Amino acid sequence: MDMIALLLLSTTFGGMVLFSFGFAVLMFKLFDKAEARRAIRGSFPYYYLAMIVLSALCGAVLIAVNWQAAVVLGAVAVTTLYARQSLMHRINAATDAGQTSAFKRLHGVSVVLQLAQIAAVGWAIVVVA
Repeated sequence: MDMIALLLLSTTFGGMVLFSFGFAVLMFKLFDKAEARRAIRGSFPYYYLAMIVLSALCGAVLIAVNWQAAVVLGAVAVTTLYARQSLMHRINAATDAGQTSAFKRLHGVSVVLQLAQIAAVGWAIVVVA
């Protein structure tokens, strides 16, 4: 069970890091600003859904391995659900309405949340390993 937990955690961690620091940067290098924004905006619902499923699955598997890590991954799943169902829509609405200050504030919240989630999953990997 430990090995399954580590593989799932590593997949989750890798997906978060690649999307956050690779995909977005690559989109802005490959496409003009408008196309890059459209691609990133369109990919977030799928990214969030994948991370919700993976982190919830990690949490379920971790119950048998480490209850604290299970709780942390459950929190990652719940906060990702919040990001997908609420925060993302508010960010998009602010962008569409041209509310730059609201966009910056909400985007800042999403970045801090994402970094905290990456740190949480990284912590779980270290604890389980």
